[in-house]
Amino acid sequence: MTQTSDNVTWLTQEAYNQLKAELDDLSGPARTEIAKKIEAAREEGDLRENGGYHAAKEEQGKQELRIRQLQQLLERAKVGETPPDDGVVEPGMVVTISFDDDPDDTLKFLLGSREYASSEVETYSPQSPLGRGVNGKKVGDEAEYELPNGKLAAVRILEAKPFTG
Repeated sequence: MTQTSDNVTWLTQEAYNQLKAELDDLSGPARTEIAKKIEAAREEGDLRENGGYHAAKEEQGKQELRIRQLQQLLERAKVGETPPDDGVVEPGMVVTISFDDDPDDTLKFLLGSREYASSEVETYSPQSPLGRGVNGKKVGDEAEYELPNGKLAAVRILEAKPFTG
């Protein structure tokens, strides 16, 4: 989980290790693999009409962009601890909220950076309207945030637990 402030990205050790492993794979074995795909497609002849070549070059471009993003992120990363299990909403917490005091209309999400988004739970940035609205609140508190149409939505914090991966 991450929190970004003043160009510093705070990461748990687990998040740092996961992102570093992705970078190592992309800049090592994955980079070699895409180079082989490009070379194989190049050997097929005319590059102007070679769909495999163009697809491989596009994949290479996306991969190189991701490598640069990860390098920049990890260069400014500060490794910290998982937030305490004290019921206070902060980056690194999995938060459950209810809308309009309806306990059946709930949303569970990780408050953190999309760089460490999880397939297990949706991720909302602390800088998003919802993230700003709930950040710093405690279980049982009400919070408001601005909807895209400019109206305010009210939510109640039902649960806030540290993200465990």
